[in-house]
Amino acid sequence: MTTTQREPVTRVAVLIPTYNERDNLPGIVARVRASVPAADVFVLDDGSPDGTGQIADDLAAADPQVHVVHRTSKEGLGKAYLAGFAIVLERGYDAAVEMDADGSHQPEQLPSLLAALPRADVVIGARWVKGGEVRNWPARRKVLSVGANLYTKVLLGMSVNDATAGYRVYRSSALRTMGLQGVESQGYCFQIDLTLRAIRAGLTVVEVPITFVEREVGVSKMGRDIVREALTSVTRWGIEHRVGQLRSAVGKAREREPVGERS
Repeated sequence: MTTTQREPVTRVAVLIPTYNERDNLPGIVARVRASVPAADVFVLDDGSPDGTGQIADDLAAADPQVHVVHRTSKEGLGKAYLAGFAIVLERGYDAAVEMDADGSHQPEQLPSLLAALPRADVVIGARWVKGGEVRNWPARRKVLSVGANLYTKVLLGMSVNDATAGYRVYRSSALRTMGLQGVESQGYCFQIDLTLRAIRAGLTVVEVPITFVEREVGVSKMGRDIVREALTSVTRWGIEHRVGQLRSAVGKAREREPVGERS
């Protein structure tokens, strides 16, 4: 069996969207820089009213490998990452990392995700695989996340176990292939959308187990609207997927029919 040869990854950009994360940002940036010293960090701030943008500017002034993108308003996770992806492609980086600012995605585990790139186009830091773990979540939230991922996996016919996970690495070649121009989803739905696009584009998605740690400082941005968007979109995509399968099966059956028996 032949193995696909992929380009080596040398230039990595870590994208960290922020909204009111002034207390978390300095620590998370320092941990990224210590864990992957060669990587550049891009803070994508959505006009945080708590001064996160100024703190990001101070970090950038002290470290040439830290950069800040000031966005004028709170437009959500999806649009922030899309803006970051555009910068990654424009500036010739080999890969883009998605990482939360709240410490739930541990920078110390990033080398393990990057180590999977020789065999992958997309690497997901997965919670719901063997070796994965979630700390400090109530049982209700664990059930919600596991159930959402199982629903997504079954309905969309994907082999990925943690399609809602937000700790990821994308090769730049994958970003160019996935058709990002049509992405409008946010939150959990954004991650599912990109996973589905990667699989439909024939890309290799690899899940690496991580330990997810619930934030200790600040407030989670996950609300009912984000959950509702994911449920609605996944259901629609699932119906489209099943209809497409049915049409394909009907078409193949008709091709096997003798010409004289076709109506």
